[in-house]
Amino acid sequence: MTEVLFYHLTESKLEDALPPLLDKSVERGWRVAVQARDAARRDMLDAHLWTFREDSFLAHGTDEGDMPDRQPVLLTLSDENPNGATVRFFVDGAEAASLDGYDRIVFMFDGYDEEQLQGARAQWKKLKGEGHALTYWQQTQEGRWEKKA
Repeated sequence: MTEVLFYHLTESKLEDALPPLLDKSVERGWRVAVQARDAARRDMLDAHLWTFREDSFLAHGTDEGDMPDRQPVLLTLSDENPNGATVRFFVDGAEAASLDGYDRIVFMFDGYDEEQLQGARAQWKKLKGEGHALTYWQQTQEGRWEKKA
C-alpha cells in the first residue's frame, strides 16, 4: 500500500525544505515527481534546484523540457508519470488525482497559507476515509521534522 505523508511547513519555506527531501529520495535510488499547481511555481522551483546549494546541484527537469522520462526528479503540473516516479510530492495545494503506482506520496503545505492548510485538511479527510494509512509531520523550531500523527 502507498505510504502517505503530510509535511506541515511552519518554520521554513517550501524552497528551503523541499531540496533536502528530494536529495534524500534520489540518494535512496527513488525516482521522484513534484507536482505544482501552476507553471510559475514549477519554473521557480526548477531554477532554484540548480542553485540552492553552492557545492552541487540536484539533477532534474520539467514536464516542458527535453526527455522528461529520463529525469530522476521531474517537476510537473500534470498527474502523468513519464519518469516512472515511485515517490510523488504535491506542493502548494496541488491535488492528487490518484495514488496508484507510487510507493510514497508526500503533501507539503504552508501552515501560514489558509488555502493550503484547508486543502491539506480536505486531502487528509478524503484519504483517511478511503482507508489509507497517513502520517503527519510538522516542523520543529529548528526546522527538523517531527511525527505528530
